[in-house]
Amino acid sequence: MPKKIHLAGHLDTAELGRRYRAAKDPAERSHYQIVWLLCLGKRTAEVAEATGYSPPWIREVARRYNESGAAGLGDRRRRNPGGKDRALLTPERREELGRALQGPPPDGGMWSGPKVAEWIGERIGRGVGAQRGWEYLRALGYAPQIPRPAHAKADAAEQEAFRKG
Repeated sequence: MPKKIHLAGHLDTAELGRRYRAAKDPAERSHYQIVWLLCLGKRTAEVAEATGYSPPWIREVARRYNESGAAGLGDRRRRNPGGKDRALLTPERREELGRALQGPPPDGGMWSGPKVAEWIGERIGRGVGAQRGWEYLRALGYAPQIPRPAHAKADAAEQEAFRKG
């Protein structure tokens, strides 16, 4: 039978449960749930069944909690060093993209992830994947725009007459 994981007493069970319920970030919420369940005396296999995470990952989350307390939980990718240095667009270019998004794209139509990627690629001098274009579109508060499909045999005059009638 697997052993129980012992946790350092950084936070009591009630506080862990409160933080689990209040967490907005999904990774942080899952980590608090794992630690809370372990603190309640659940075994690794039970926590794995309840959360859907593997036992090695549960042990890793427990290790982080034991070493750093609540600061060790959550999505640590956001704290990776040099992220701003690796960004495709400088803050000035990002503002320029924001202004460009307020008008139509150069080829007409509507802005989409591939069109934003093409715009970025022209500015930085290399190809950019459509996914990155979509990410910048969303980061600036826009949704990808896709026109509604129109039936091939649709008659605009007939539709306008229907709306008026």
